[in-house]
Amino acid sequence: MERNQIAVEIHVIALPFPAQGHINPMLQFSKRLASKGLKVTLVTFLENENLTKLPKHSSNITIESISDNNAVISTVEEYWKNFSSMVEQKLVEMVEKQNKFGKHMRSCLVYDSIIPWALDIAKQLGLSAASFFTQSCAVSAIYYHVREGKINVPIEQDFVSLEGMPQLESHDLPSSRYNSEDQPSFISLMTGQFSNLKDVDWIVFSSFNSLEEEVMNWLATQYPIKLVGPTIPSRYLDNRLEDDDDDDYGLSLFKSNTKTLIEWLDSKETSSVVYVAFGSLAALGEKQMEEVANGLKRSDYHFLWVVRESEEKKLPQNFVDETSDRGLVVGWCPQLEILSHKSVGCFITHCGWNSTLEALSLGVPMVAMPQWGDQLTNAKFVTDVWRVGVRVKVNVEGLVSKEEIDWCIRQVMEGEPANEIRKNSEKWKNLARVAVGEGGSSDMNIDEFVKQLQSYWN
Repeated sequence: MERNQIAVEIHVIALPFPAQGHINPMLQFSKRLASKGLKVTLVTFLENENLTKLPKHSSNITIESISDNNAVISTVEEYWKNFSSMVEQKLVEMVEKQNKFGKHMRSCLVYDSIIPWALDIAKQLGLSAASFFTQSCAVSAIYYHVREGKINVPIEQDFVSLEGMPQLESHDLPSSRYNSEDQPSFISLMTGQFSNLKDVDWIVFSSFNSLEEEVMNWLATQYPIKLVGPTIPSRYLDNRLEDDDDDDYGLSLFKSNTKTLIEWLDSKETSSVVYVAFGSLAALGEKQMEEVANGLKRSDYHFLWVVRESEEKKLPQNFVDETSDRGLVVGWCPQLEILSHKSVGCFITHCGWNSTLEALSLGVPMVAMPQWGDQLTNAKFVTDVWRVGVRVKVNVEGLVSKEEIDWCIRQVMEGEPANEIRKNSEKWKNLARVAVGEGGSSDMNIDEFVKQLQSYWN
């Protein structure tokens, strides 16, 4: 550097999609960047009271909230238009403030991949930019092939073969949450992630190299990708971040009585509890809820079942009372604390990417019960690639029966199949820790990202 040249200070603006499953991974990545000395601003639509805590070490992380001014939104199109308008207004405001008070500061926008138009705003404002994917490399590769016309939607063939992946059946491919009428808009949203990726400076994934090595290598032939996960709190992985209270993501939109839950788990034997949770969005039908309930009854294992308040009415009558001697039904819980508890022996999950990564990182065997979207592909990898669980089979009525749920629980809790699954789960737990540990693949990828950011502006 020349004597009169002044080094710039790098500022990262982190812009997640405003949903808990998108905000949390972005916040964890932000904490990793902050630990490397970068200043980070997390931009969110959430009110400040929902940002329950920030890690103690991260004076380098600040929050900028965006208010929707109680806008009345009646259509999806209006939502996206209002969302993009407010984001642009906030980013312009932040950059103008930076230009006025931080003359030697330069910003990079790390934006959620499902809002690709954020890249256009970044370029207009003279920012560098990174697209942050909160889904797996495998799912992203599928959407890429759909966009390129190599996979036709709706799927007509029985099997799909893609480089770097196992052979996929139609039920392994991402689908709309609701029905075929929603499929075009769903596919458009997902494939839109690739609409302008050729113009982005970096592409970052919430995954890690050894977990998706083959498909990662293929994706790397198309884009300059970096895998920086698992994006879960350091306490559960390498424990290198100096944030003593980093026992959860730092953000929760739901409340739970953690003390009661942990005391209940403490009273149970090691690997004796079945943990059941289908995420913050999944809504099972009443008949399916009944089958899950009766499957848990039939299995005769202790269970902890998360049933959101909006779903409680679907529970069979008297189920909670009848199973109170060995089961606990709660409205929400701190999932990481639950999965890391020694009494938890398996996880019945919808296979959302965050939940899948958490179970892998904490070594918990899974019963995969996917509902829609990327969950279907994640379930395929859980069972056939990583071999850390079993996948439920759906009957002719479109339901997972109580007998099937009971059988799947026993497959991951008892006998030789369970031993093999536990062995594989432990392997991936160790590899996840290695990835984010000092000198691990994700740690080095983050270091490289920071160095490239610095050289970009210097």
